[in-house]
Amino acid sequence: MKRQRLSRQSWIDAGLSALSKKGPAALAAEPLARDLGTTKGSFYWHFKDVPDFQSAVVKHWQSVAFADVVNALADDGNAEQRLRRFGRDILRNGYDPAVRAWARADKGVAKAIAQVDAERLTYLSNLLRHLGLKNDDFARSCLAALIGLPAVANRTSSTKAFDTMVDVVLALK
Repeated sequence: MKRQRLSRQSWIDAGLSALSKKGPAALAAEPLARDLGTTKGSFYWHFKDVPDFQSAVVKHWQSVAFADVVNALADDGNAEQRLRRFGRDILRNGYDPAVRAWARADKGVAKAIAQVDAERLTYLSNLLRHLGLKNDDFARSCLAALIGLPAVANRTSSTKAFDTMVDVVLALK
C-alpha cells in the first residue's frame, strides 16, 4: 500500500492540532510522525530540525492571525457589526489558547503573540473610535476578553459573553 506524501503544510497543520491537544511537547518529529502514520524521514524532508518546524508552526499561526486582521479591515458593515464579527473570528480560532500557553516558555512565540496582539488592538481601537469611544482601555478590555474567554467558556458561551461586553461598552458612549 502506497502512502500519500505529506506536504510541508500538512506537517504544520498537524503540529497546530497536536499543540492544541497535547501542548508544546507534541511539536517533535517522532510523536507527529506516529500520529500521522508516517516516518520521521518525511518530517526531515520538509524541515531542517525540530526548531525549524516549530518556527514554521508559529509563523503560520501568525500569518493567519495577521490575515484575519487584514480581512477584517476589508469587511463590510458598520463598526458595531465588524466589531462583533472580529470577536467571533478570534474566538473561533481554536489555536490561540494553545499558542499563548506555548509562549509562556518560548520567547519567540511570545514575540509573535505580542505582534499579533498589537495589530488586533489597533484594529479594535479604530473600530471603537468609529463608535465614539476614544479611550483605548475599552479596546484593551475587548482584547483581554477575547484572550481570556476561551479559558472559562465554550465557543458558544464565549461569543455570547463577548457580545454582552460589546453591548455594555456601546451603552457607555
